[in-house]
Amino acid sequence: MREPDRIIRIRTVLARTGLSRSTIYRKIAEGTFPARLKISTNGAGWHESEIKRWIADPIGWRPIAEFDEVR
Repeated sequence: MREPDRIIRIRTVLARTGLSRSTIYRKIAEGTFPARLKISTNGAGWHESEIKRWIADPIGWRPIAEFDEVR
């Protein structure tokens, strides 16, 4: 059975990636880091699977388009 994809917050992302907060937001703007999700009025987070995928291949990471083939 597949585990549900958790939403992780900025502190966890910072700890797992080793990047600074400003670097993460710069990379999001450049399109080289997963975009954050709005989870409440003042809260945001990231899909844990996207962060794991970025950590595994930060240079080759790209957003998965809605219509990309599953490989």
